Amino acid sequence: MYVKYARVWIPDPEEVWKSAELLKDYKPGDKVLQLRLEEGKDLEYCLDPKTKELPPLRNPDILVGENDLTALSYLHEPAVLHNLKVRFIDSKLIYTYCGIVLVAINPYEQLPIYGEDIINAYSGQNMGDMDPHIFAVAEEAYKQMARDERNQSIIVSGESGAGKTVSAKYAMRYFATVSGSASEANVEEKVLASNPIMESIGNAKTTRNDNSSRFGKYIEIGFDKRYRIIGANMRTYLLEKSRVVFQAEEERNYHIFYQLCASAALPEFKTLRLGNANYFHYTKQGGSPVIDGVDDAKEMVNTRQACTLLGISDSYQMGIFRILAGILHLGNVEFASRDSDSCTVPPKHEPLTIFCDLMGVEYEEMAHWLCHRKLATATETYIKPISKLHAINARDALAKHIYANLFNWIVDHVNKALHATVKQHSFIGVLDIYGFETFEINSFEQFCINYANEKLQQQFNMHVFKLEQEEYMKEQIPWTLIDFYDNQPCINLIEAKMGVLDLLDEECKMPKGSDDSWAQKLYNTHLNKCALFEKPRMSNKAFIIKHFADKVEYQCEGFLEKNKDTVYEEQIKVLKSSKFKLLLELFQDEEKVLSPTSATPSGRVPLSRTPIKPAKARPGQASKEHKKTVGHQFRNSLHLLMETLNATTPHYVRCIKPNDFKFPFTFDEKRAVQQLRACGVLETIRISAAGFPSRWTYQEFFSRYRVLMKQKDVLGDRKQTCKNVLEKLIQDKDKYQFGKTKIFFRAGQVAYLEKIRADKLRAACIRIQKTIRGWLMRKKYMRMRKAAITIQRHVRGYQARCYATFLRRTRAATTIQKFQRMYVVRKRYQRMREATIALQALLRGYMVRNKYQMMLREHKCVVLQKHVRGWLARRRYRRTLRAVVYLQCCYRRMMAKRELKKLKIEARSVERYKKLHIGLENKIMQLQRKIDEQNKEYKSLLEKMSSLELTYSTETEKLRSDVERLRTSEEEARSATSRVLSLQEEIAKLRRELQHTQAEKRSIEERADKYKHETEQLVSELKEQNSLLKTEKEELNRRIHDQAKEITESMEKKLVEETKQLELDLNDERLRYQNLLNEFSRLEERYDDLKDEMNLMVSIPKPGHKRTDSTHSSNESEYTFSSEITEAEDLPLRMEEPSEKKAALDMSLFLKLQKRVSELEQEKQSLQDELDRKEEQALRAKAKEEERPPIRGAELEYESLKRQELESENKKLKNELNELQKALTETRAPEVTAPGAPAYRVLLDQLTSVSEELEVRKEEVLILRSQLVSQKEAIQPKEDKHTMTDATILLEDVQKMKDKGEIAQAYIGLKETNRLLESQLQSQKKSHENELESLRGEIQSLKEENNRQQQLLAQNLQLPPEARIEASLQHEITRLTNENLDLMEQLEKQDKTVRKLKKQLKVFAKKIGELEVGQMENISPGQIIDEPIRPVNIPRKEKDFQGMLEYKKEDEQKLVKNLILELKPRGVAVNLIPGLPAYILFMCVRHADYLNDDQKVRSLLTSTINGIKKVLKKRGDDFETVSFWLSNTCRFLHCLKQYSGEEGFMKHNTPRQNEHCLTNFDLAEYRQVLSDLAIQIYQQLVRVLENILQPMIVSGMLEHETIQGVSGVKPTGLRKRTSSIADEGTYTLDSIIRQLNSFHSVMCQHGMDPELIKQVVKQMFYIIGAITLNNLLLRKDMCSWSKGMQIRYNVSQLEEWLRDKNLMNSGAKETLEPLIQAAQLLQVKKKTDEDAEAICSMCNALTTAQIVKVLNLYTPVNEFEERVLVSFIRTIQVRLRDRKDSPQLLMDAKHIFPVTFPFNPSSLALETIQIPASLGLGFISRV
Repeated sequence: MYVKYARVWIPDPEEVWKSAELLKDYKPGDKVLQLRLEEGKDLEYCLDPKTKELPPLRNPDILVGENDLTALSYLHEPAVLHNLKVRFIDSKLIYTYCGIVLVAINPYEQLPIYGEDIINAYSGQNMGDMDPHIFAVAEEAYKQMARDERNQSIIVSGESGAGKTVSAKYAMRYFATVSGSASEANVEEKVLASNPIMESIGNAKTTRNDNSSRFGKYIEIGFDKRYRIIGANMRTYLLEKSRVVFQAEEERNYHIFYQLCASAALPEFKTLRLGNANYFHYTKQGGSPVIDGVDDAKEMVNTRQACTLLGISDSYQMGIFRILAGILHLGNVEFASRDSDSCTVPPKHEPLTIFCDLMGVEYEEMAHWLCHRKLATATETYIKPISKLHAINARDALAKHIYANLFNWIVDHVNKALHATVKQHSFIGVLDIYGFETFEINSFEQFCINYANEKLQQQFNMHVFKLEQEEYMKEQIPWTLIDFYDNQPCINLIEAKMGVLDLLDEECKMPKGSDDSWAQKLYNTHLNKCALFEKPRMSNKAFIIKHFADKVEYQCEGFLEKNKDTVYEEQIKVLKSSKFKLLLELFQDEEKVLSPTSATPSGRVPLSRTPIKPAKARPGQASKEHKKTVGHQFRNSLHLLMETLNATTPHYVRCIKPNDFKFPFTFDEKRAVQQLRACGVLETIRISAAGFPSRWTYQEFFSRYRVLMKQKDVLGDRKQTCKNVLEKLIQDKDKYQFGKTKIFFRAGQVAYLEKIRADKLRAACIRIQKTIRGWLMRKKYMRMRKAAITIQRHVRGYQARCYATFLRRTRAATTIQKFQRMYVVRKRYQRMREATIALQALLRGYMVRNKYQMMLREHKCVVLQKHVRGWLARRRYRRTLRAVVYLQCCYRRMMAKRELKKLKIEARSVERYKKLHIGLENKIMQLQRKIDEQNKEYKSLLEKMSSLELTYSTETEKLRSDVERLRTSEEEARSATSRVLSLQEEIAKLRRELQHTQAEKRSIEERADKYKHETEQLVSELKEQNSLLKTEKEELNRRIHDQAKEITESMEKKLVEETKQLELDLNDERLRYQNLLNEFSRLEERYDDLKDEMNLMVSIPKPGHKRTDSTHSSNESEYTFSSEITEAEDLPLRMEEPSEKKAALDMSLFLKLQKRVSELEQEKQSLQDELDRKEEQALRAKAKEEERPPIRGAELEYESLKRQELESENKKLKNELNELQKALTETRAPEVTAPGAPAYRVLLDQLTSVSEELEVRKEEVLILRSQLVSQKEAIQPKEDKHTMTDATILLEDVQKMKDKGEIAQAYIGLKETNRLLESQLQSQKKSHENELESLRGEIQSLKEENNRQQQLLAQNLQLPPEARIEASLQHEITRLTNENLDLMEQLEKQDKTVRKLKKQLKVFAKKIGELEVGQMENISPGQIIDEPIRPVNIPRKEKDFQGMLEYKKEDEQKLVKNLILELKPRGVAVNLIPGLPAYILFMCVRHADYLNDDQKVRSLLTSTINGIKKVLKKRGDDFETVSFWLSNTCRFLHCLKQYSGEEGFMKHNTPRQNEHCLTNFDLAEYRQVLSDLAIQIYQQLVRVLENILQPMIVSGMLEHETIQGVSGVKPTGLRKRTSSIADEGTYTLDSIIRQLNSFHSVMCQHGMDPELIKQVVKQMFYIIGAITLNNLLLRKDMCSWSKGMQIRYNVSQLEEWLRDKNLMNSGAKETLEPLIQAAQLLQVKKKTDEDAEAICSMCNALTTAQIVKVLNLYTPVNEFEERVLVSFIRTIQVRLRDRKDSPQLLMDAKHIFPVTFPFNPSSLALETIQIPASLGLGFISRV
């Protein structure tokens, strides 16, 4: 093993052990090892020349960080220390197993690993399955107590400050949470409440611990037979009384004193006259009155609350505080020396005055006896003054004595408050005791503490040794005695005769004994005689004892005084004379103390089942025993403790203090090693290492080392396979042993096997790498070759294509040259031709143009003449027109200016309006309106302009007309030459006017043009403004649109967020409401249980079987039988166990007979019910036929009398049976039910008489039944045309029967009826005789069974207790197996019979149908009358039903019983339509609504709801029943909604369904009640499926290897975890999927709403994910890469199941997201910052605590995996520090999503629903 690269541990003065690596192989004989340290430094390690011991080897990295230290291959000190350090520093794990010991390292930091979710996670788990925890130890103790019926102890030890008290506190909290109390007194709260009280009066601050327990305590938590807490008892050991009067530097007195001083300002404490802690001598000596982070005033409030909870009244509390305040004032009492031998108290000394006032004693007496003492001789009594020093010592002794008595009194009252009111069945003790202590100065207290630890270590060693021996013997391994350290010599040195304690007691009895003389006696007695006793070199007042942990030097000074614990009797008498009641009680209790062997040091008898007999008290013993020394008392109490511990199964918790400075998660190797040596952990390791510490089951070994086997080595027998392989691998057969179920290995062999395995895997990896690399290179070469060929091909192709292109280009160039030359020649010819043609064209054009110019001039002259003449005419016209237009323009200009002014004003107002109100939508709308108005005005201006143009054209026409008129006048003037001369003047005048008019016209035209220009300019400006306004409008619209868009988006976001928030609030509110419903239902069930218990206690004073009502069916009795038995067992009035067993055996005969009788009674009752029903039908028919005369009245009266007689006889039989039952139950002797006993004969006689009476009554019932059938058919009215008889026909027939022939015919029919009845009677008689014979056979078999039981009981009583239990269990298993087989055979027979009868029924129904059709065709009316009347089933014509069911009010209970209480869900689900009970109930409600009977509706709905609750309470753990009633409750709720008449629900109905709506009542309130009931059923369904799934989840999802061979099994320690190899009883993933299929198929068969099924599936998947993740977070062995792969595969299988069932949209997959991400986290790379970023983004469904926990727990299974570095985890924490998520580590597996019931209307028509006869609802009829 010591080869190159092997790693070893070498000693180091600083780090204790350092790791190093061998640089070359070690050869035997080498004196030096060549090593290299981890920091790279080379070192030569010299071996010890004497021992030549090699340094210890280091474990493989794969084993580092194991949960159990015994799983390490090399078991030695450095391996243990390193493993603890790695777990504590790197993984932040404070708990580690070391075999049977839990090592707990104090983290000095609050960790979130003690919540109720963690408690629930550890509850019910095996100890090795989960990570180490104090809860795992507590669970193991609790489980062993329940399983082995043996008391348990948890021993918590360690140094001061190591966390003992906290560990004990958490253990008690676990018991209180898991078990709960058996009563409503909250015992567990009281047990936890005792901690604050005991900490305040018994804990103090020391240099090592701020809350150090200065006393030892053993708390026994009592449990009843159901293992619920019923009480507790506390024993205390060695209170450090000296701390009351003295504290070292940086230490404090007990907390209670500082709490009092901090609360001195309270009004109720004014009378105590307290002050600051620095004022009192007893609280200021340490100089550290305040603890950082602790509020003493607040702690005082907690202490007082705890006192109140434990029943210490306020008056007693104030009395306690008075005594404590008195002790503080007593410490301030000072003395003045009168001389060297006497002293005195100053007169009216204030502290003493206050002390006397508080204690209620006389000042003078107390002052006197503080300075004097009484000496008694044989003849006289002297009063002697004492010196100041002695007075101070006496004062301190009095203070210590008062405090010790007060401490004991408080402990007594705590025990009284915790005392069990009922008998204690078992207990778990929690021992919180001081660990091994060694200080610079060690005194009497340290001596007693270390003495106690020596005793505990001896007990621990013996227990470890015993467990090892039991393990070896169980596995049939040869047992060789292992040498282990036995500290009995050290114990003998202390407690044996002439030991240290014996000599100390002897010296205390000496008149002038002193510490020096005692030291000399020790030296003379033990020095050089005992190897464990030594004397210090430099001291004569000290001695050294070699304890198991270390050498301790004790200073003799003060030993005698502390052992005597002397208090002057005169001072005690003064205190006893006080009027203070509580003070008197303290010293009265002191007088009651008898012997330390029969009582604890505090004077209390412990609550223990250990048979310890107290010594008989002798006269005068009390006074002597009062003077027993402290050492003697401590020794006796320690012996009592050891006897108690030896009578229990111990569990060990060793607390380690990692450093002396209370730094969180800081590990000091030196201090840790000291404590590991002291607390016995290394001794456990040594004992384990001495034998075979490594243990593997054969299956685990095969799974781990299968890689080392060849195929031919693998046999069918795993055990033989492992043996063959091991013989080849390990040559030395002493290195291993084969047990029955395990292989045992010596230390180091597992590491050797791991090395071989790693080498094999490494070689395999190299071969795989070689092959893969060769394959990759071949692939690369082939790829390169293929690429080269491809390139060559492409290059050659390219070259060929280039040559082809060259040839094509050469040919093309030749062609181009040809065509280009042809083109040049042609162009030259065309140019010459075009030049010639151009010259010809120019010449010819010149000649033509000259000719054209001449013709053109002539034409233009003509045109000029025409235009001049026209112009002259037009000029005259224009002058006239200008004048007219000018006038118009002037007017219009004036109007336009006004309009322009208005427009400008409006434009300016728009601008101002826009500036003032820009950005607002309403103002923009106004602007838009104004723009529209301006557009309208612009249009009006355009219209005005068009009108002006029109007027202008009219004026022009007028002027033209005037011109024409003038022309006519000119013509007239021309014609009238005579008038020319006279008119020439007028013409000149007119010409002048015309010129004037023309000038005006020109001016008007100019003005018009100017106006037009201005108008156009104005219009253009308006257009520009309009365009600007349009752009502004568009800009504003765009802004408004953007703003609206932003507002809409923000509103949508807000709406989405608010919607999400509202949905969350709704879900929270719904969840809160449903939780309240759950709590309400729980309280309701609790109320019903208490009510039932009260009724049982009132009605049944003695336990026994409660008889069921005869009206209940046999099915119900099957369900109620076990529950009633358990209720009877729950009664507090119980017999002793032996008689109880016998009573149960004697009652079995009676119970079976009673069951048979009840079935017979029920058959009789069903016949009676049928008789009642027939009678009621007859009465109803009689009431309808009012005109019919009474027929056969005398016979009916006779039959009713017979029925009454039958009822009275039935009651008589019941009374007799009850008397018989009472006689049997009251008689408890075993001979009562023996064959031949009087009670047995009475029982047989009674049974025979009952059977005979029952036969007679059945015959009478049959006769009455036949008569009623004939009577019914005789008097039944004809309802439709198909009935065979009618009332009138019947009357006529009766009248016609006077004829003789008809009478004879009737007589013949009656004879046939009598024969039929006679044959029926004979058959019934035969059947009852057969039944009687079978009953007699059963009685005989029961006799034989009873005899056999008595023989077995006699044999069992002769056996030892363990064999008796085993035999009884074996017998019970055999009996149950036989019963199960019988029941299965009966069930198969019944199934065959039912199938056979169904086939026959179908055949008979078909034949009957054919016969009835044929008979109805051939029948004639005459034949109907002549035939005798027989009970024939005649089919009725189908009526038009209204979808209602009618029943009588008195049948309501029968309806609820048959339809709810006794209904079997399986038969309904398989054979009938889903939800049939809900439809039937709703149809009954409809009929009650139709009748407008509110009382009937209310009664039916209330009975229905109560019936469903009752059946769920009875069969609430049956998934099928709960699913069935959840489905029917929802369907009933949907029916009430669908037919409520509300529009929201009616729109889903057909017109026919809307006709069936309720008309009279609004049942909205009952809908809410039904909805609440459905919620409660849903929650119960979730609990049921959780209870079914929970045992499967961890095994199937985590432990089972779905993909075989992926995850190897790591070595495990003593705490074996559950094997991941699938055994026969192990659950697998297939088990979970099968169970899911079962749940889904049951829900679908019951017709559950699809949405509700989705919610159930979502809840199931949440439970699977939460439980799996929680276990993953608490199991280090599950956090590996391969396990992540297994989990992801399992999750994929669950997703596949969801896809198969079309449930992917149910939200179930999302509930698995945390588990999926955890599995991914196990598989991803965990090295670089990029990996950290990827993890943070990927794991969004996991909390920071969960991510960090998984990374801390990540463990490589193989050497090829790497651990997660601490720096990487720190990086993850830094990146996730801003994430706001829950600090809770575990998911809440008990969380139930709020359920909703979406409305799901039914398409089924109510009128088509048929009621099967199998439901037994013949008393209701369709309407």
